[in-house]
Amino acid sequence: MLRSLGWSAGLRLDIRETAGVLTVTVDPDGGYQITNQGNLRLPASLRHRCGLAPGDRVLLAADPGRSRLAVYPPAALDSALALPAEPAGGEPAW
Repeated sequence: MLRSLGWSAGLRLDIRETAGVLTVTVDPDGGYQITNQGNLRLPASLRHRCGLAPGDRVLLAADPGRSRLAVYPPAALDSALALPAEPAGGEPAW
């Protein structure tokens, strides 16, 4: 995924959380970076805020045109994929 974005070891990044989703962007002044081994480490404070636990799988979505990576934790996916509630009559809305 990082290669598809053209990101390599030492690249400075900004990582922000919005509505349970992490967005990673290139930022020369960013507080995070790709490790020497070519890995992206997510800070513990942001992992906790998103409810990510060790071993959790995430959905990664890259936007090479904007040099951006989105990290969707399980809770964000559950919320995004939730079926609509049934109306009072008990009939499904779909």
